Amino acid sequence: MNIIKELIERNRAGEAIGLPCFCSANEHVLRSILSFTKKTGFPTVIEATCNQVNQYGGYTGMTAETFKNWLNTMASEIGVSMDQIILGGDHLGPNPWKNEPLDIAMEKARELVKSYVQAGFKKIHLDTSMACGGEASPTFKQIAERAADLCAVAEKYAPNPSDLFYIIGTEVPIPGGETEEPDALNLTSVERFHDTIETHRTAFAFRGLDNAWSRIISVVTQPGVDFGHTSIYPFISEKAKPLSKAILEIDKLTFEAHSTDYQSNTALKALTQNHFFFLKVGPELTFRFREAIWALAEIEEQISVNETSEIRNVLIHRMIESPANWKNYYSGLDDDVEQLMVYSYSDRIRYYWSDKYVASALSKLIINLSSKLLPETLISQSFMGHEFGNIPTNPNHLIEGHIHKCVNRYFEAAGFNYRNN
Repeated sequence: MNIIKELIERNRAGEAIGLPCFCSANEHVLRSILSFTKKTGFPTVIEATCNQVNQYGGYTGMTAETFKNWLNTMASEIGVSMDQIILGGDHLGPNPWKNEPLDIAMEKARELVKSYVQAGFKKIHLDTSMACGGEASPTFKQIAERAADLCAVAEKYAPNPSDLFYIIGTEVPIPGGETEEPDALNLTSVERFHDTIETHRTAFAFRGLDNAWSRIISVVTQPGVDFGHTSIYPFISEKAKPLSKAILEIDKLTFEAHSTDYQSNTALKALTQNHFFFLKVGPELTFRFREAIWALAEIEEQISVNETSEIRNVLIHRMIESPANWKNYYSGLDDDVEQLMVYSYSDRIRYYWSDKYVASALSKLIINLSSKLLPETLISQSFMGHEFGNIPTNPNHLIEGHIHKCVNRYFEAAGFNYRNN
């Protein structure tokens, strides 16, 4: 918490500095992030969402405790101290159960928050913005009251409540991403930002959560960034100036920006300059992972192996057989849908890497390539940009290095420069 307070003070003083928040449950991605952490020593925020990880297992099959233990095992193997890792819970609230009656959805949300803080998650994003059980969209007042309800649970069950820090506000796409291409983005107005602050301040005070209120350090707002299946909505600094000025009127606060994936390096840095301190990234990480696997598959086709992995065909076949994770997102002509299934910015393909058939094919791919002395010339064709004399030949190192492109650019945009470290 001390390092975050220090960085926030520097950000509010005008320094272009912040913290990336990496949200993924992909093992290769997480190992790559941890290897970068070991190399650089940078403080690293790793987050799980309410849909990925919850008391019922989420779509990963993991609870907050098992996710923490899994990450701890990987960190130990790589040689990273968990003291460098800040665990965050994203969109903690009733979203996974929003189709159930409000009282049931909120009771499950309380148990969700309890499980995260007991497992040692410190960065807690409270999101109660969704309508539950067919109710009308909740008002700012209702959202704030429900957030305070969940905060009280966090304060009660955390081993050391003073270690917790909170993110409030919800004006972002739902967990999992947009279901349709957004036509336009509505930036959060200063009025809505003030409403968020004042309704939450009142709700927290009513529950006697003054101490917790002092540990709210960031507010989620929409700065005008998002991505669809084929489109990116870039950050335009001038449009966000009213918000940027408004945050400095309130002590100790910054913004958190969601869906910053695929923004240019210049745009990411401009976000931090405008006090969007936390930069959330998820799909871009697995987009890079998929690029690396497709490149390795190209290499596999060029070498002699007893049996190829057929990783690309296996993955697409499994997506067709089990379309629940993409069918409500992609539409159009068959050729368009086939392309989106693999190459969409929303990266719905990321939900299939843990499928047992896909995982088996991926394992075979890595084994096939690890058993051969791969020519650097062949690797250079599929992984362009490596300096001659410094071309990795191990498939796991190639995957790691490709994912590092995303990890490194986020840290650089947030004011951390490994080359000068």
